[in-house]
Amino acid sequence: MRKHRLTPHSLVFDEGLFFMTLFPFDFELPPERIAQEPCVPRDHARLLVLRRGDDTLSHEHIFDLPRLLNPGDLLIFNDTRVVPARLLGHRDATGGKWEGLFLKAFPDGSWEMLCQTRGRLIEGECVTVAPGALRLKLIERLTEGRWRARPEQVADDWTTLLDRHGRIPLPPYIRKGIAGPEDRDLYQTLFAREAGAVAAPTAGLHFTSTLLQQLDERGIERAFVTLHVGLGTFRPIEVDDYRNHPMHAEWAVLSAETVEAIRRTKQRGNRVVAVGTTSVRVLETAAAAGELAPYLGETKLYIHPPYEFRVVDALLTNFHLPRSTLLLMVAALGGIGLVQRAYQEAMAKEYRFYSYGDAMLLL
Repeated sequence: MRKHRLTPHSLVFDEGLFFMTLFPFDFELPPERIAQEPCVPRDHARLLVLRRGDDTLSHEHIFDLPRLLNPGDLLIFNDTRVVPARLLGHRDATGGKWEGLFLKAFPDGSWEMLCQTRGRLIEGECVTVAPGALRLKLIERLTEGRWRARPEQVADDWTTLLDRHGRIPLPPYIRKGIAGPEDRDLYQTLFAREAGAVAAPTAGLHFTSTLLQQLDERGIERAFVTLHVGLGTFRPIEVDDYRNHPMHAEWAVLSAETVEAIRRTKQRGNRVVAVGTTSVRVLETAAAAGELAPYLGETKLYIHPPYEFRVVDALLTNFHLPRSTLLLMVAALGGIGLVQRAYQEAMAKEYRFYSYGDAMLLL
């Protein structure tokens, strides 16, 4: 596969439709541009503002949001909570080191897990995470390194066991995935309440209590959706034609209360501002059939150019990995050329990238 630089020359336009044979957002990022710690205070992170109406860029900060948004605009946050999904232990049969990542719980109480160890795991063997406290039996090999496992501690639910024995699953580009005690709070939004994500909805990490109060005083409203961010969010696009990428599924919830808040916002002529690509995915999934309606279930919605947004008017989002579906979603809303210019500008101005980094606002 050819390496493709971040350049507008990768694009071919024909009557407003976008066609491509090479992915337009494949770029090399110097390691020093990848944020290893969040900004302190969180709302002092830099903010690159993309104004689609006049095709311009400007440099602001997250704390400028009350000025950049209008009274009556509606912010949509993802209230998912990252679970301490990373487990370290050993194989009972061999004593060898074992590492697991909890992905989800099945209705029968078993878990879907991603497992890593030296040698070959065998169906029926057990691993011990905490002697006398957490032991898992590997009952079925699934696909792509995944296993169905069953905890022996049937009296405790999965959230309790993970809270006791798990570690926060930082992405590998942050300190090689090794989380410290402080990351339990740092890698979580202020409004995290629905347990189930293995990665944070990172745009929401920028918000502080002070900023939320200032937004309230400005008359900027907020509502919530839930999307449990899965490992698929980090899966790169490995085909040249992005349309052939197999999209991952994530669990999404849109309440009737949030639908009503959106309806009122649209009626008065204000904007629905998604905080993060995860919020976009929920909203656009719920409106895919036409009219926006409450939603509960998995979504495999794949948003890429060209795409007609039915709900989202503006987007706050972090800077994403190259060759990612998240970048394509941002480009579908902001326009390929403007988003490419924004990434070039962010690299030139030494913005901080990825989960603990700076952000963009598409207006």
